[in-house]
Amino acid sequence: MARLHFETTLKKWNQPHTIALGLNFLRRTEVGPALFTVKEVKLGRQTSVVHITLTQSMNGNVREEVIGYITQSNLEKEQGKTLNTEWTLHPPAPSVDLRKLDLGEDEHWAEVPSLPHASFRKASNQVIFSFPRRGQLVRGAVDEWIRLRTADKSERFTNETLGYVSDMWPQMIEGMTVEDLYTPGKITKEKAKQAAGFWYPTVLLNLDIKKPLPKEGVEWLFVRARAKQVKNGRFDLEVIIMDETGDLVALSNHVCLILDAARNLAKRGTKL
Repeated sequence: MARLHFETTLKKWNQPHTIALGLNFLRRTEVGPALFTVKEVKLGRQTSVVHITLTQSMNGNVREEVIGYITQSNLEKEQGKTLNTEWTLHPPAPSVDLRKLDLGEDEHWAEVPSLPHASFRKASNQVIFSFPRRGQLVRGAVDEWIRLRTADKSERFTNETLGYVSDMWPQMIEGMTVEDLYTPGKITKEKAKQAAGFWYPTVLLNLDIKKPLPKEGVEWLFVRARAKQVKNGRFDLEVIIMDETGDLVALSNHVCLILDAARNLAKRGTKL
């Protein structure tokens, strides 16, 4: 929606790239029509900010469900001081040969057919996940290589999909309570049942986009999602997104809750 607004109404500003966004999820959304409202907050030569609201109607009542501020710029025209911070991924992820991974022959990584409870979290069905063959490196963290699930592999990740990518990882709460739940070859229906029963709604999501992906997109992205604390039904997530060259693409931080799954499945207006 932000891209459309900057490609049409604000085209003269030449700021096609989202470089940062912050979303507050006020209420759960429903499958069905939704209205996006864009308000211009600040227009500037280097960056511009818009406020976007997602609303839906329930029994004639219009409800704000997601609100966010989005910062636009032109990543291809950025100039200024550049320094090497010497940051690296720690601990380092296992090495990968993406050509072999595509063939199911990589030494360190393997695809998994689907995530546990994929029918409950339907958005995850649009992605093919690959995990380390020997299991995740750190408790409370998940490493993955992902690509979009299209039969001819024609659909690729672009900058517009990074918000989706930042939310596409297996639930680490389940991985912390069920051993080897996200280890290829060891993911079973029995283990999935052990992890059933919770919904993890995002309260707040921030995204910092570091570089423009090619216009034609990329087939593969690496994602590490890690929680620093899980306490009193609330946890944080740091999400690191990198491309196949090891270059940093985006950073995301989430504030999430741990709730009974019935609260997501219930009809609106039901008190649980």
